[in-house]
Amino acid sequence: MAVLAATTGGALSAPAAAEGETPPGQVDFPTHCPAPQEAGLPPADGPTTARITVDNPAPQVGDTVTVTYQVVRTPALNPVGGELPADVLTPTGRILLAGAQSGEVTVVGAKRNDPVPAGAALPAVTMTGTVTVTAPGETTLAPGGYTLHSSHLLDLDTTCTADAASAAPVSARLTATALPTANLRSVFLGAAQGRLGAKVKVTAAGFPPGAAVTVAGRAGAAETADRVSATADELGTALVELPVTDKATTAVIAYEGGAWSARQGSGPAAYTVIDPAPPPSSAARKVTATVEPGVLGMTQTGEDITLGAVPYGDGGAAPGRIGTVTVTDARGGPAGWSLIGKVTDFTGPGGIRIPGASLSWTPRCVAAAGSRSTCTPGSAGVVGPEGALLASTPDAPLVGGTFTIDATVTLRVPPYTPPGAYTAVLTLTLS
Repeated sequence: MAVLAATTGGALSAPAAAEGETPPGQVDFPTHCPAPQEAGLPPADGPTTARITVDNPAPQVGDTVTVTYQVVRTPALNPVGGELPADVLTPTGRILLAGAQSGEVTVVGAKRNDPVPAGAALPAVTMTGTVTVTAPGETTLAPGGYTLHSSHLLDLDTTCTADAASAAPVSARLTATALPTANLRSVFLGAAQGRLGAKVKVTAAGFPPGAAVTVAGRAGAAETADRVSATADELGTALVELPVTDKATTAVIAYEGGAWSARQGSGPAAYTVIDPAPPPSSAARKVTATVEPGVLGMTQTGEDITLGAVPYGDGGAAPGRIGTVTVTDARGGPAGWSLIGKVTDFTGPGGIRIPGASLSWTPRCVAAAGSRSTCTPGSAGVVGPEGALLASTPDAPLVGGTFTIDATVTLRVPPYTPPGAYTAVLTLTLS
């Protein structure tokens, strides 16, 4: 599965092609568009013309790529009896990923449309979202189903789905390259909310010792005016107090260099600014209920991990499982999480070692029913002392849920390794 995040964007126009030419990536696929039941109209069947574009077709693993899904033409019709006014149509859709990554990207568009006459086809729409690259190689992007929601008079949904007999054609491609090491930078907040002007205690961890670290507020993908600088200590940690004076701040990040990047920055930690309520009037009273954010945590079934035995002389693969890990994300903000594993060398009789890089795993991750986030297992491969991704969820406007994670592990034991028990330490870090 891919790491996905949806963002709300404006209606963007694709670059214009010369007259008579088909723009690169523009495709047609058969769609079935039932009208809302309230409209009393027959379903509309026909081709949808669509185009997908990406802002970075050659990212590195860990980069976040913005994807744009443009429905150029749809067979769906105006579902109301009269004219549909301007700016009442909200589009949402799915982009299908295959190849190096698989899964879906949810894309959303803004209410931005011209008036639509009665009985006319609904207009072109543009939707945007993001995908975090988790695997090197080529990933294809194909248009999936989409929903056109109108809010005039009634809330009506016209949902267009691709013909099940024919897959939607590929409209765009990503070719990703791998990063040399995992990014373990992270931030932890002393409080997940506070009034405007409050100082929040921030711990920025996982940075190179002595690095210049910027801690800043963020709203979506943009930084806010809240910012403070610090220097990482010998453990790679910086402790600061960040005054939150910009009410647009919804998260806190930390990074090296002049600007945040996926390679030198942490993921966002959710933060809520509590705006004081205005004085009540004599004619009305405002009633407010608050949903308190929780924490991000994990538990693991069992304690020690015992691998299968291998015969002396032959060596071979010692199989096992790490045991079920349950991650609970009750923060309620926009930040996803990553679960990283590292293993030391295996030490046996007489100090003989089997390198930690001889241990590999195949992760699995399942999100419980009702979870807002999609859980993505890490790639199968070597764990080792450098660490590897076991599972993660993406940043999104609202995240959370309960996730069950496991992995089968295999230790490659060299031939004629002296008999005895060989022990290592596997450390899992959630951030």
